[in-house]
Amino acid sequence: MLLITDRKQAVRPLDEVLAAAFAAGCRWASLREKDLPAAEQAALARALLPLARSFGAMLTLHGQPELAAEAGLDGVHLPEGGDVSHARAVLGPGALVGLSLHRPGVADPAADYVIAAPVFLTQSKPGYGPALGHAGLAAMVAAAGRPVIALGGIAPQQVPGCLTAGAAGIAVMGGVMRASDPGADVRELFASMKRPAGVSSGRPG
Repeated sequence: MLLITDRKQAVRPLDEVLAAAFAAGCRWASLREKDLPAAEQAALARALLPLARSFGAMLTLHGQPELAAEAGLDGVHLPEGGDVSHARAVLGPGALVGLSLHRPGVADPAADYVIAAPVFLTQSKPGYGPALGHAGLAAMVAAAGRPVIALGGIAPQQVPGCLTAGAAGIAVMGGVMRASDPGADVRELFASMKRPAGVSSGRPG
């Protein structure tokens, strides 16, 4: 599971949200605070990195590879059309480099993974779409040639269908950021990964 940050939606300070998510088992977070000046993004990343390390978790950046390198992060996530080879040159062969895709297509083979979004319509980005749905996600998995992570409006009851469609994992943002108990949300998402598709968590959508 990948947790993507959005401090504007978070009802608690980011360090508290990440600590709760890490304590619940999440081992990968990515800072997505692109509205901040570069120096502030790097400073925030450096401040949160020891927290991630204390849980054995990875911390990456949705943004510029140079900033990820400056902050000593584990990798970078690039927008659709991003230069994966450049990011790899900046960060080195051991870094995690991902790429967003919004329609079926072959991903850059230099990328470690792709994020397919939005699988469902999302409160975090209203009007952003069209939603892929499980069928669209399956088409992206078939075409990408890289591990695909599903993102966008994913509630626990939708996780089994995403995995059945071939997703290697899920990414979440707004739901956990807005949660009064982020750890409980993360634990429920992990529990939903173990359910067969079509079996409800019992929680309202």
